[in-house]
Amino acid sequence: MTTNRALPDIGPLADVTVRPDGELWELIFVRALRHPPDRVWTALTDPAQQREWAPFVSDRDLGVLGDVTLTMIDGENREDLPGTVLRAEPPHLLEHTWDTDRLRWELEPAGPGTQLTLSHSVTERGWAPKVAAGWHLCLVVAENLLDGHPTGPITGDDARDHGWTELRHEYGRVLGIPAGDD
Repeated sequence: MTTNRALPDIGPLADVTVRPDGELWELIFVRALRHPPDRVWTALTDPAQQREWAPFVSDRDLGVLGDVTLTMIDGENREDLPGTVLRAEPPHLLEHTWDTDRLRWELEPAGPGTQLTLSHSVTERGWAPKVAAGWHLCLVVAENLLDGHPTGPITGDDARDHGWTELRHEYGRVLGIPAGDD
């Protein structure tokens, strides 16, 4: 794992909305990425690449349907959580569970890059700004990886040193969800 923690500009906020989804809330997070869908797909599904940017590492390729273990990483802490890959249509659609959450990654070509739409279902509406801030940082790190300049994942408490709190407040403002104390 890369240990260089310097991040370039974290860029503008993604387009976000939150809406009820049965008993859950669905955060819709839309962001333009500089890389084509096939490269983004590999970053999403390959455990070796996940290890460099994501808040979890899967025990196998996420491009294959079925059960998976997603190990959440926060510094030295590790927590294995169950998941299931529900849909895998490379390089355009990946849908999987992560414990009680459901994530749907849609990748559409946009010029030389990709428009990524992530739908992340969470149990409480108040989690949406936190989740948006976390994915924002993760995707900055993923783009650095795809640019050939890996910085290593920024998760958990480490994210606060890289703008997570400010991002959480801004996404909360956009979503109309006041930030609570964290």
